[in-house]
Amino acid sequence: MQNKVALEEHFAIPDTLDDSAGFVPSTYWNELRARLLDIQDTRLKLMDQHGIETMILSLNAPAVQAIPDRICAIDVARRANDALAEECAKRPDRFRAFAALPLQDPDAASEELHRCVTELGFVGALVNGFSQDEAQGGGNEPLYYDLPQYRSFWAEVARLNVPFYLHPRNPLPQDARIYDGHPWLLGPTWGFAQETAVHALRLMGSGLFDEYPSLDIILGHLGEGIPAMLWRIDNRNAWVDVPAAHPAQRRFADYFTENFHLTTSGNFRTQTLIDAILELGSDRIMFSTDWPFENIDHAADWFDAASISEADRKRIGSTNARRLFGLEG
Repeated sequence: MQNKVALEEHFAIPDTLDDSAGFVPSTYWNELRARLLDIQDTRLKLMDQHGIETMILSLNAPAVQAIPDRICAIDVARRANDALAEECAKRPDRFRAFAALPLQDPDAASEELHRCVTELGFVGALVNGFSQDEAQGGGNEPLYYDLPQYRSFWAEVARLNVPFYLHPRNPLPQDARIYDGHPWLLGPTWGFAQETAVHALRLMGSGLFDEYPSLDIILGHLGEGIPAMLWRIDNRNAWVDVPAAHPAQRRFADYFTENFHLTTSGNFRTQTLIDAILELGSDRIMFSTDWPFENIDHAADWFDAASISEADRKRIGSTNARRLFGLEG
């Protein structure tokens, strides 16, 4: 399929580059490093070879979210966004941008998002999970965005009417003891999905979408496992009549199908895609590759041949993203 749009596609600046070093064996680091720092060369060639017209680029993980010093986090986010804007300006026909945000400081994050959208032309934000702030728990406590101090930030996201991509990061060591002795479970194998799914469920349960029903949240990897669990989340022990233990006023399925969008990033499995289509509909799913952590050819070759209708392929591969982000074409 030609003219695809891909939107979980990462780059790095020198300040954040080493954050990605632990995600591959050392023998692969030179390759991953080159992929992260390249935008205009190999990346473009691969896009051309595999029918990707547009990439929406975002900073690698955990990057800004793992900088406990607020001043430093604000500075790195701003410099990363400025660097990305410069790269996108070289090929505005091929690249668009997600803002990196210093959510250690909700007001600063709101200001940076406003700057990126209104001045730099960014199409939304991608944030790498919870943030750490040395002023709160010494930087050793995860700050999830259902917390009350983030309501003003969400108000700005709603006012700007741009999507927010909730991207994974690993849990902090004290919260990862379930993985002790089994470090292979961290990262994309399991830890990323579990951490991000819980964060998304916290947002739903907090009543955020009752307060701001227009919010659009994006999850990668075909929903971090939530589609398969959606019925059970709402209907566990249905014979027991107890009041809800959370502020949310509606079913989780309602929020998930009305406020969330999914991408195929790093989850190139047709059966899982079909399950997501059955739960959400094909108009809320978008193609992505997760470059440079996954291969563009693996993503595109799978998607172009997946056993879905051509109408769904067009929607997922292109139309949905163009509509959500206001892209031409």
